[in-house]
Amino acid sequence: MLKLGLQALKEIQGGARHERNGNAGLGLQMRGQTPQSWCWCKKKSSYFSPRLNFPTGLVKQPQEPACRFSMRDFHPLDGIRNIILSNPKKRNALSLAMLKSLQSDILHDADSNDLKVIIISAEGPVFSSGHDLKELTEEQGRDYHAEVFQTCSKVMMLIRNHPVPVIAMVNGLATAAGCQLVASCDIAVASDKSSFATPGVNIGLFCSTPGVALARAVPRKVALEMLFTGEPISAQQALLHGLLSKVVPEAELQEETMRIARKIASLSRPVVSLGKATFYKQLPQDLGTAYYLTSQAMVDNLALRDGQEGITAFLQKRKPIWSHEPV
Repeated sequence: MLKLGLQALKEIQGGARHERNGNAGLGLQMRGQTPQSWCWCKKKSSYFSPRLNFPTGLVKQPQEPACRFSMRDFHPLDGIRNIILSNPKKRNALSLAMLKSLQSDILHDADSNDLKVIIISAEGPVFSSGHDLKELTEEQGRDYHAEVFQTCSKVMMLIRNHPVPVIAMVNGLATAAGCQLVASCDIAVASDKSSFATPGVNIGLFCSTPGVALARAVPRKVALEMLFTGEPISAQQALLHGLLSKVVPEAELQEETMRIARKIASLSRPVVSLGKATFYKQLPQDLGTAYYLTSQAMVDNLALRDGQEGITAFLQKRKPIWSHEPV
């Protein structure tokens, strides 16, 4: 199953790769753990050290400044990729261009053994306000609207099907498709100042697609109250209902998120990948089928090199040395 998942990602990656050069300057930064990682930004950000100037040679956008790697976030050994929504002036709206760029960045080197965890965060007081409403007017037309929502759905499914865990780090408001993005991530850590809403009903556009992810993260009646009223819930309420994994003070948000990411990154990638795929596969099944699938997965896990290494290391009372090999 793991091989099938990686093959599917490779096929999607091949179709998305050609879009990358056209998506520069769209308000998305990606900081990865390999020299081939990309960095998308609309303008130079305070996240980048003014003392460093490493042009990647990957972005061709005449009207925009060249992006640079920030060495402060470049950790070759950590295996942690940071993708940052970086268009705070537009409340980090998930425009079609932003969605395509996010799709490309999630897919980039998805099958690399060096990649262990992805963190999605945002600049500014709004994590994401959802879709860009200027793209949803009558003038854009039905076909364009369909492309927007289909692309958004693909991004959300990519997160679910990605071989490594994806963590949302939220510090602010997440609404509509922005709330959908948080709900779609495997883990979500938020500051206590954050809030979440699906307010589309207030402007005559029911949050049907955000409702898919929301309904799979919180109880039905909580999801429906959010969808029917459009009223926001606090970070503590979101934690109580299961939308979030953890709520921390704003000053501790990055530290706690990185603690979780580093812990995951210290483990065997193929073991974590198999576990993630199996967890989601068994979730909608009846009890008997779920146990059948997970029993098979346990046997497959034992056949992994790292599965045997972990058991051997435990019996020998030493730390395991992970190979991160998929077989």
